Amino acid sequence: QVQLVESGGGLVQAGGSLSLSCAASGRALNSAAMAWFRQVPEKEREFVAVISSSGGASVYADSVKGRFTISRDNADNTIYLRMSTLKPEDTAVYYCAAANSDYVFRTGTSEMASYAHWGQGTQVTVSS
Repeated sequence: QVQLVESGGGLVQAGGSLSLSCAASGRALNSAAMAWFRQVPEKEREFVAVISSSGGASVYADSVKGRFTISRDNADNTIYLRMSTLKPEDTAVYYCAAANSDYVFRTGTSEMASYAHWGQGTQVTVSS
């Protein structure tokens, strides 16, 4: 049973930075793509970024490109999301997700159905 636990959320002013972490347990996920999604109330969960199992490939949503950086440490079974130049519209609950392989890069990295495991989420609030 894979468990994903996000941490690092909080309140930050617009223009500031915040880093999120997602620790995986249950089994090693160093052969799986992992991603971040976010969701605001009454809206669908949206894709933020994904990183391949090796860390050699990543894809970002247009809304965060150039501001957010996804990375991973397979030795620690952890992925990160470094968020810079934050905007109020970045306010959301951020979720970590893990696929079962890198196949998501073929099936659709932004599709929720491509990911088998999800964390509980961490709140990020950006004040104006």
